[in-house]
Amino acid sequence: MKSINIPGVSEDISQLILGTMLLSPVQFDDSTQMLDTFFEAGGNALDTAHIYGGGDSEMLIGLWMRQRGNRNEVYLIDKGGHPQGRVPRPRLSPEELKSDLDESMTRLRTDYIDLYMLHRDDPILPVSTIIDYLNMEIGAGRIRAIGASNWQPQRIIEANTYAEENGLAGFVSCSNNISLAVPMEPMWGGCVCVDDAARAWHKESQFPLMPWSSQARGFFSGAFTPENRENRDMVRVYYNDENFERLERAKQLGEKYGYSAIQLTLAYSFNIPFPVFPVIGPVTLDELDSSLGARTLDLSEDEVAWLNLETDGNPL
Repeated sequence: MKSINIPGVSEDISQLILGTMLLSPVQFDDSTQMLDTFFEAGGNALDTAHIYGGGDSEMLIGLWMRQRGNRNEVYLIDKGGHPQGRVPRPRLSPEELKSDLDESMTRLRTDYIDLYMLHRDDPILPVSTIIDYLNMEIGAGRIRAIGASNWQPQRIIEANTYAEENGLAGFVSCSNNISLAVPMEPMWGGCVCVDDAARAWHKESQFPLMPWSSQARGFFSGAFTPENRENRDMVRVYYNDENFERLERAKQLGEKYGYSAIQLTLAYSFNIPFPVFPVIGPVTLDELDSSLGARTLDLSEDEVAWLNLETDGNPL
């Protein structure tokens, strides 16, 4: 599996990141088999969060790393500061972040996190407060690098400018949504999707992106058609003529190369002109194998543009 170095990160990171939101100690054998298969294929990056499964995801990873004795081989991406409660509110104060980090490290059975990301933003909170706290944890050795999930580019720029001016570590990557299917609105409140302006910023700055829902929650799997409107969230977010045209083009291009439409969505992400590390969330080993199979498909610029409806010139 291709690995890439991110500025500010000492280790190379596998371009494909395994999302572990649905993994749990309750299904220990199945979950650890998923992790083993991913690592045997050359992957090394795992994505989890304090909120996932009420802690189950982190506990599963901690048990697996302890059992395998492989903590030094795992690039561990964790997230904290997710809103909680019946009326969700931002939770990015130093006290709240420390509480999440303490509990996450206990569950993960580790004394450091390779990349710690903030799960949401609080635009009212000064970036100085956030960056100062995270750098304190970097200084203590509990965090090795920091990132932002669901942050607007301007806030990332503001945070990194403050960090640079004060000799501190800034964000090395962000985790916002991008996929071949363009959402009409975020799947969940407070989430950020990469729009045209953000895409241009990533391309110009080459700022790394680790997108969640990188395969559009299965939109390209064959389970969704214009007539099948049972999943209201999918209808709300993805159902429009443009995305179904993207689906049709992915099918056609996939037939040319012997890949499925959903594999084409990952190939599309790999060929975006800035560093993209798609986060995948397979439920079964077959789904994992499908994602792993997309690693070797290189698309031309014309094919990428055609898939994204930027041109009508058929490259087939």
